[in-house]
Amino acid sequence: MTRSWHATVLTIYPDMFPGPLATSLSGQALDKGIWSLTAINLRDFATDKHGSVDDTPAGGGPGMVMRADVVAAAIDHAKSENPDAPLIYLSPRGAPLTQARVRQLSEGPGAVLLCGRFEGVDERVLKARDVEEISIGDYVLSGGEIAAMIMIDAAIRLLPGVVGDDRSLAEESFEQGLLEYPHFTRPRDWEGLAIPDVLLSGNHGRIAQWRREQAQELTKLRRPDMWAKVRGK
Repeated sequence: MTRSWHATVLTIYPDMFPGPLATSLSGQALDKGIWSLTAINLRDFATDKHGSVDDTPAGGGPGMVMRADVVAAAIDHAKSENPDAPLIYLSPRGAPLTQARVRQLSEGPGAVLLCGRFEGVDERVLKARDVEEISIGDYVLSGGEIAAMIMIDAAIRLLPGVVGDDRSLAEESFEQGLLEYPHFTRPRDWEGLAIPDVLLSGNHGRIAQWRREQAQELTKLRRPDMWAKVRGK
């Protein structure tokens, strides 16, 4: 039986989930039980009648900060349900999300994802609960919910039975340390542009070589940082 990968999301906007994760490949996999999702409302762990999850920042300054006691209570509840799942805070100051980390997540029981809002989360709870911080890029979003969806989608598509042909995963960008080669399909000629002859040759060895060379050239041009790592191996 195919194992079920479980995502637990801690957020003040639980209605945002599953959102786009309920469509296409991830939605089909959700319907099949390949993965499952729980969206937990952080306000359920507030200690006042107003459901407050934030307060003014110590030391002054603009905005609000999510309270350590409220976030900790939600984390403890989520971890009691899925104790072996890694605890991740989606944060622009976190380590960059990589395909390698996504693959690690897909091979585990799931993930508990904390979605910040306002100016962020009280540092004490991040330290006390040994929270891993991950960033999806060098920019700032309104909150961590969309970042959590991205991370979940990236992991789900690597689960067995989600993508129709698993061979397609092996040649994607980042899997071999390179960007993916260009793709073409019919019509053979379009607006004066033709499919490269080698792809129509039927020579699988030449095709594989061409694709490898194209992947290398694209990586050199667009991601010299990745190319430097490939060259260093």
